[in-house]
Amino acid sequence: MANSNVIVSSSPHIKGKDTTRGLMIDVLVALAPALICGVFYFGFRALFITSVSVLSCLIFEYGWQKLLKKPVMISDCSAALTGVLLAFNMPVTVPWWIPVIGAFVAVVIVKQLFGGIGCNFMNPALAGRAFLLASWPVLMTNFVPPFTTGFKLSADVVSSATPLAIIKTGTGFEELPAIRQMFLGNIGGCIGETSSLALLLGGLYLILRRVIKPHIPVAFIGTVAAFSFLFSRGSMSAVESLGYSVFGGGLMLGAFFMATDYVTSPVTTRGQVIMGVGCGFITFLIRRFGGYPEGVSYAILLMNIATPLIDKWCRPKKFGYVKKKTVKQ
Repeated sequence: MANSNVIVSSSPHIKGKDTTRGLMIDVLVALAPALICGVFYFGFRALFITSVSVLSCLIFEYGWQKLLKKPVMISDCSAALTGVLLAFNMPVTVPWWIPVIGAFVAVVIVKQLFGGIGCNFMNPALAGRAFLLASWPVLMTNFVPPFTTGFKLSADVVSSATPLAIIKTGTGFEELPAIRQMFLGNIGGCIGETSSLALLLGGLYLILRRVIKPHIPVAFIGTVAAFSFLFSRGSMSAVESLGYSVFGGGLMLGAFFMATDYVTSPVTTRGQVIMGVGCGFITFLIRRFGGYPEGVSYAILLMNIATPLIDKWCRPKKFGYVKKKTVKQ
């Protein structure tokens, strides 16, 4: 008689203590300092846009899984994390329906249509942001200085150029903020990307909690820093070029919180270093020669697509495997 207690399943057979929900909550905790800074600098409208984005992601995931009669998985907090990251890549000035559309693209098209969590081939939040930027470029680049917005945007709020946009045009260098301001987040930009200090604290928390490994962030940031130091622009010194490139834009947010996504990043250490270097090099190329002043999102998306190839190239050798020698005729 067969033993009904024996369960035959595929590997791995060792169960760890980590859960998807636990990992997602850790990342949300790590993002909390950046959210606090976003609300501090841009007002409670930043919290409103983030809430709309998170709620939209949860509703779309719940509705899609109910529609297809699949198990509802919103309790794993992955949709909530997608909503936060999506909102962090938007300026505070966007209308409320922008994060709703972005959430639909991120959750339904990029995530659920490919099989749900663990099956998406690129980062859902970045894909949603890329779609919004291509569809409504003016709304997605309407940045305002800190402390100039309330919950309701007034008509007299004047948009300002980000430091990367000023460097891109090559004019108005006298308007560049101090690097210290950029490190703290007292500059115009997206809701969750301006404070490098807050993002560094969150990234360090994830590394100490062993949620992520430092290979991708260090390689990513290091590559951007190296190329920016070697190829400074205009009257900027090499050190100034490095500082503005590292602490400006979405480099910290992308390096610690999006390029390290388990599903869309390589498995091996060597592959993760290649991923980080590739992201950094593409970011530098777009910033220097592309049409946009920022290239972090597109760099990560391109390397997401290359991840299966990287995993194939960096696949470890089988234990005890001996390569057969070919005999020349």
